[in-house]
Amino acid sequence: MLQLIYVSTARSGEVIDLDDILARSRRNNRRDGITGLLHAKGRRFLQALEGDAGKVEAAYARIAKDPRHFALVVLSRRTVETREFGDWAMAADDGSGAVVAQVAKLVEGAAPSVRGTFEGFAGLRAA
Repeated sequence: MLQLIYVSTARSGEVIDLDDILARSRRNNRRDGITGLLHAKGRRFLQALEGDAGKVEAAYARIAKDPRHFALVVLSRRTVETREFGDWAMAADDGSGAVVAQVAKLVEGAAPSVRGTFEGFAGLRAA
């Protein structure tokens, strides 16, 4: 199974509707058998997608074509034996600092390098 992790930035002036993003992601991912984690912080996004390689690559291609964001960078593309993120989840920063603990819990089953990426991203100040 493929695990793909990328970062992106929302374009200035774009309204970020996390509820809409989550609803669409859940619908599409359920349909395609993809799981993972989407972490949003300010205008920045960090996402892990896991599932059938063809489905994950197709999902990433759709995401990459979305004009609402830019500067997509794939941080990791690797084969995993089992899902490291389990069911789809989303963490969003509300400014309280609670998101760091939330993300740590969500990625506790992931590889150390993947955990470090998400925990580091969660600890950064919003852009």
